[in-house]
Amino acid sequence: MNESIPVSRTTDHGTARLMPDVDRERAWLLTVDGAPQSYVDLDDPAYLEFEYARRLGHVLDTVAETGRPLDVVHLGGGALTLPRYVAATRPGSRQDVVEADRGLLELVTERLPLPDGSGIALHAADAREWLRTAPDDRADVLIADVFGGSRVPAHLTTLAYVRTAARVLRPDGVYLANLADAAPFGFLRSQLATLAVVFEEVALVAEPAVLRGRRFGNVVVAASHRPFDTAALARRTAADAFPARVEHGAAVRRFTGSARPVEDADAVPSPEPPDGAFGIG
Repeated sequence: MNESIPVSRTTDHGTARLMPDVDRERAWLLTVDGAPQSYVDLDDPAYLEFEYARRLGHVLDTVAETGRPLDVVHLGGGALTLPRYVAATRPGSRQDVVEADRGLLELVTERLPLPDGSGIALHAADAREWLRTAPDDRADVLIADVFGGSRVPAHLTTLAYVRTAARVLRPDGVYLANLADAAPFGFLRSQLATLAVVFEEVALVAEPAVLRGRRFGNVVVAASHRPFDTAALARRTAADAFPARVEHGAAVRRFTGSARPVEDADAVPSPEPPDGAFGIG
């Protein structure tokens, strides 16, 4: 973008707005219906402003040796923050981005274009439907960051959905999700129980205040058939401006408690955030 002026457009699923950051020359905040969705610095795509995005980045940094290209599927596009991050930190990666809002994709690629040779393919489609037709063993990492407004859609919370996602992953692949909840964590616990049916290892990353039930917030969940380098991940998350805690193994099983996996017939969206939970300024 040549001019640092806000841009607003009605897209397929809401009103998207791109706003420049006065402190970073080519950085932009994307909101949809007033809710912050993504932050991108075109001059520094490895810069992750949002804490949850930084935690997803930390997991991505630790799933394979530094700089090794990965095949990544992103469910949810936003401003393509994490695809740009992977392209910058792991050149040569092949990435698919699945975004249901075609108008949002058009706005982002028009105003915040991807660099040539990024290796990022864009798909305007429903995430679960796209996964249904995707080939087996396609990805090293699958990242689910899909919100309808401020809530994870119900059809992306179920055991059938997780099994489909696992099929698209390679045997040693990693599933990542950005979720949001608050005490008593009925939604988060059910998601952990659902993932535990399909994957041998489940870990979560969140601020201690969120895990203690003091406020509503984001929780990054990771699942795989292989152990995570939780020590390396814990070092990275502890060094952030807002340090996070990494839980895995028995701690996650205790947190999950008696929660049951989610079947399609019982699925509901994630909880509505309280007013101001994800506001700006």
